[in-house]
Formats: sequence, C-alpha cells, structure tokens
Amino acid sequence: MISLFVDGDACPVKAEVEKVAARHGLAVTIVSNGGLRPSANPLLRHVIVAEGADVADDWIVDNISTGDICITADIPLASRCLDKGARVLGPNGKPFTPEGIGMALGMRELSRHLRELTVGGQTHHSGFRKQDRSRFLGELENCIVALKRTG
Repeated sequence: MISLFVDGDACPVKAEVEKVAARHGLAVTIVSNGGLRPSANPLLRHVIVAEGADVADDWIVDNISTGDICITADIPLASRCLDKGARVLGPNGKPFTPEGIGMALGMRELSRHLRELTVGGQTHHSGFRKQDRSRFLGELENCIVALKRTG
C-alpha cells in the first residue's frame, strides 16, 4: 500500500495532501518538530520529533520505502528518499527524479555559496502561488495513479 510522508514544518500543501489521500484511502504521516494542529482524519497521523537538524528528515528516511511518496522542498531529503525507491514531489508540484537530483543538489550548493558571498546573505524567494498549488494537486494525483498501476 502506498504511504505518503510529509516534511511538515513548512509545507504549504498539507490540506491538499490530506484531501487527495482521503480520496484514495491512503495513509499520510506528517513529520514535524511540533506546533501542527491535529486532524480528525483517521488516515492522517502526526509524528513529532525532537528539535535538531535533520531529525524529521532522518525519521522520514528510516520509515519510507519503495512505492511511497514524500512531499518536501528539502533537496537533500528528496535525494535520500529517491535512494530508497520512493517518489518525491515538491510542494510546488515539481517532481524530484533520480535523473535531476544531482543538478538540484549542485544548484542548492551554488546558491548557498552565493548567499555567503552576498552582504547580509539575503536572497529573494518568489513565494508560493495559486498555480503551484494547482500543479501540486495534479502531480500528486498522477503520481498516486501511476503507483497504483504498477503496484
């Protein structure tokens, strides 16, 4: 059975994940350091991990397996989940793939380096748009249907 894992602390599409998963009868685990409102949905569970770098990521990687889906914007976590055979979607609906993860990791490192060179380390993020939410819903639906066909 397909399970969905959500890197929950800063995820803008938790409600969308819950809605799509409920339609398909799939279990969802939202992993965070706390502060999330519990859901009455019996298919949804919250896992609260200790504070610390990568604690939530480590929990997800330890529990995800081939045929599961991870929702995250965290590129290193995406890479680790892909290594375990899971599918990975960003909250903007863009899938992380084994073919593209190396480039994504490289660009992340380049951006980090450029921030260090910039006075104040400030960068501009375009923000989350309505189109991102729509693309996410479509991609999550497609991903689940594809996994159901092959599983």
